[in-house]
Amino acid sequence: MAQSQTAEAPKKRRTAMEVLRSLRQPKVAVMLALGLSSGLPFLLTGNTLGYWLREEGTSLKAIGFLSWVGLAYFFKFLWSPVVDRVDVPLLGGLGRRRGWMVLSQIVVGAGLIGMAAVGPTHGLTAVAAFAVVAAFASATQDIVVDAWRIEAADNGEEQGLLASAYQLGYRIALLATDALILAVAARIGWPGSYLAFGLAMGIGVAASLFAREPVRADMVMHAKSSLLTLRGFFDAVVGPFVDFFAKHKWVALLMLAAVALYRLPDFVMGPMYNPYYHDLGLTKDAVAAVRGSIGLVAAFVGIAAGGLSAIRLGLFPTLIIGAVLQGFGTAAFALLSVNSDLPVFSAVMAGDNFAQSFAGVALVAYMSSLTGLGYTATQYALLSSTYAMLGKFLKGFSGATVEALTPSHGLLGAYATCFVATGAMAIPPLILFIILARLHARQAALAPAAA
Repeated sequence: MAQSQTAEAPKKRRTAMEVLRSLRQPKVAVMLALGLSSGLPFLLTGNTLGYWLREEGTSLKAIGFLSWVGLAYFFKFLWSPVVDRVDVPLLGGLGRRRGWMVLSQIVVGAGLIGMAAVGPTHGLTAVAAFAVVAAFASATQDIVVDAWRIEAADNGEEQGLLASAYQLGYRIALLATDALILAVAARIGWPGSYLAFGLAMGIGVAASLFAREPVRADMVMHAKSSLLTLRGFFDAVVGPFVDFFAKHKWVALLMLAAVALYRLPDFVMGPMYNPYYHDLGLTKDAVAAVRGSIGLVAAFVGIAAGGLSAIRLGLFPTLIIGAVLQGFGTAAFALLSVNSDLPVFSAVMAGDNFAQSFAGVALVAYMSSLTGLGYTATQYALLSSTYAMLGKFLKGFSGATVEALTPSHGLLGAYATCFVATGAMAIPPLILFIILARLHARQAALAPAAA
């Protein structure tokens, strides 16, 4: 029978220093490196690619639609049962989780190196094809890394620590591919930069080889019927969904809706950030310097604050705070349309990095708490696909929306309007998580009486 963690399981309170000391565990160090590996390809096939394309004269509309490469992260639930139930040929000796991690990381690196080799000068089709390969391999890596993170945790508190370590590594990778790469590209060009980051996927391969296969989960998975049998196929493909809805009943629909809407402020205008900086007249070095200094510090503080909040306050209060923060963080970018001086840009960047990091930890910890042992990869892929689905689709229209508003609002006014509207998208998930928090509190109050 599948076992699950509850969103608000009873827990011993821990001080900030105890939490920080726990980060020295080898398991957490591996999680940090795997988070870095997961984050490296995300922007290189999305927003950062948009900066490169904009410098080559590509239209905002084309950049926006090309961001649909990221839909691979939504469709990953379709092949997650294979990752859950099938060992990788030739790499099966590493274990199911580690074998899939190594394979996906090698393919991601090859895709990024292919993008470096062809570049947009050879046409958008060629670079888009390699971006699709890298994105699908990256989505596969996310499936198995998420499963390893959940299965490797011994308890709910360790799950929170691993979620924070994952987010820390992921945020470091985002800053490297959002800031450091700009400074590198200004000196050696975009192809050389993409080549370097493709080779950097070796960090993930090393972490995968050093990681330990989750024995308890591995025993549960191997006890299940083969994917090649009718029973095994049904259990692998349909079982995770049946288990999820049987466990949460009608509340599962509210959970999925809240998860689907939660990161919209971070997603919808994603492809337009770098073109926005370009059109504001900010140099690559200026953007890289802010992202790599105050932006980096703010992201780390946001991750730490999110992890501590989840442990001390609980998941639902943390999710509610995160929704408010990311709404204001996204809307604040509209200020740059009237004042893009370095101090203002730095403040906006710091606020947004803190907000998105805080909210990211909250959502990862919440989704992890909803999975059941035996269906980890597929159920988490369902949840993460749900949170990516709407945002990945809507962001494809971001460039077309900015261009449509430009005649009436001016280019910078169009950007500002879109950022404010996107920030307001934090309101619906805020309301849903308030409702879910009250339902959870009511169920917790009734539980002792039922017992």
